[in-house]
Amino acid sequence: MEEEEKKEAIENGQEELLDISAGKGKRKITTYIIAVVVIGLIFSGRVIMSSQSASDWLSNTGIFGKLKHLVPSTDKQLKGEENDRINILLIGMGGEGHDGAYLADTIMLASLKPSTKQVSLISIPRDMQVPLAEAGWRKINNINAFAEAAVPGSGGQVTIDSLSKLLDINIDYYVRADFDGFMNVIDELGGVEVNVENTLDDYAYPILGQEDNPNYYARYEHLHIDTGLQTMNGSLALKYSRSRHAAGNEGSDFARAKRQQLVLAAVKEKLLSRQTLLNPVTIGKLINEFNKNISTNLEVWEMLKVWNLFKDVKKEEIINKGLSDGPDGLLVSTISSEGAYILVPISGNFSQIKNFIRDIFNNGVIQPIEVVQPITEKSSISVKNGTWISGLAGATAYKLKGLGFTIDETGNAPERDYTETLVFDLTYGKKNESLNAIKKSINAKQSFEFPQWLKDYQNVSSSSDFFLILGTDANNAD
Repeated sequence: MEEEEKKEAIENGQEELLDISAGKGKRKITTYIIAVVVIGLIFSGRVIMSSQSASDWLSNTGIFGKLKHLVPSTDKQLKGEENDRINILLIGMGGEGHDGAYLADTIMLASLKPSTKQVSLISIPRDMQVPLAEAGWRKINNINAFAEAAVPGSGGQVTIDSLSKLLDINIDYYVRADFDGFMNVIDELGGVEVNVENTLDDYAYPILGQEDNPNYYARYEHLHIDTGLQTMNGSLALKYSRSRHAAGNEGSDFARAKRQQLVLAAVKEKLLSRQTLLNPVTIGKLINEFNKNISTNLEVWEMLKVWNLFKDVKKEEIINKGLSDGPDGLLVSTISSEGAYILVPISGNFSQIKNFIRDIFNNGVIQPIEVVQPITEKSSISVKNGTWISGLAGATAYKLKGLGFTIDETGNAPERDYTETLVFDLTYGKKNESLNAIKKSINAKQSFEFPQWLKDYQNVSSSSDFFLILGTDANNAD
C-alpha cells in the first residue's frame, strides 16, 4: 500500500513530500508549515495557533519534531522578545492585475507578549491619513505602493519602518500577501463555506479588464449574496471580500474588513482540515501559491519559535481591537481637498493612538479623550505651512473645517523654519470660543508679535478672523 501511495505521489510530482526522514523535501515541508502559520496570522483575524485541534494534531504528527533542528536554542531570541513584546505587521494587498495592485487593503498589527502568552490584533484602517517622508499627508495604504514603485520588493520593510516611527514602537516583522493569490488558494482547497451575516447588494462591482469600456454600465456587475451559509469559490470569495459599494451598512470599509475576516476564517478551517493536510497533491499546489504570493522577513526558525511560544493560545483569549471613527473611536472621518474619504486622529495628533497601542495588554480599553466641540459662532481662518512638511496645511484645514471654521486659504508661509505652531487672533478677543478651539485642537500657541511678512499680508489681502502658522510640532504625535 505504501509503495502504491509513493508511486501515485511521484506521478503527481510530489515525491519530495514523502521522504522527510531521508532529508528530501525538508525545504518544501518547512515552507508549507510556515505558510500555514502565515496564512492564519494574516487573514483569519485570529492567530492560527488558536485552532486547538489543529495545533494538537500537527504536533502529534511529528512534523514539528522533525523540524526542531531548524530552531536554535532558547538563548536565541526573537526581535522584541527582550522587551516582552513581539510586533508583526500583517499586510494584505490586491496584487498584480488589480487596480492599485500594491495599495494595502488590510493592515493589522499583531502583538505577542511571551511572558503571559497574550496576543492582540489591532486593525488599522487603510484610509487613515499619516505623514509620509517627502510625500506629505497620505492614506496609510500608500506606504507599501510608494515603496514598491521606488524599489520593488521593499514595501513590507518600508511599511514597518514608517509605522514604527509613527506609533513609537518597534515593529520588527512583516508578513505580506496578495488577495489574488489567496483566491487561487481557495480554488485549490475546493472552495470554502462562509456564513454570510448580512445580504450583500453591490450594483457597481468593477469587472476586471473592463475599466475603460466605452459603455460605462458594462464596466460593472451586480453582486448579490444572500444571508446564510454560502459555498464560495475563489472568485466569489474575493468579490465578497473586496466589495466597496454595497447598499446600506455593508458599503463601509469596516463592514468590508469584517467580511474579509469571515472569508479568511473559513479558509483557515479548510486549510487545517485533515482532508487538506493529508493530501500531498493539494499540499504541493498550495506550496506553489504560497511561495508566489507571500513575502515576509521572518526567518524559518523565527516562524517556528513563534508557533512554539503561542501555539496554545485560544481564540477567545485574543484581544481584538480596531481603530475607527465610531462613538468611542480615536479617529474622525472627513474629506480631503482632492475629494477623498479620509480618517484623521480625533485628538489632532497620534498621541492617543500611541497610548492605546502601548497599553493594549494592560486593559485593552480606549481611554476617553477630550473632544473639542464644533464652534457655535461664525469664524474664518487662514492656514499657512511654516515647515517643509508637505501637506501639513491641508491636513490641518480638514480638521478645522470639521469644527465649523470657514477656511479662507491654505498654503505655504514665506518663511518655512517654524518649530512652534502659532495662532494670531485678528479679532482681538472678540471670538474667544473659536480661539480656544484652535488652541485645543491644534495645540497652537497664541502669539501677539506679528512677523513683518504677516503684517504685510494682513494689510493687503487677509480678511480672516484668525491666522495659523504651522510649525514642526504640528507633525509631532506627542
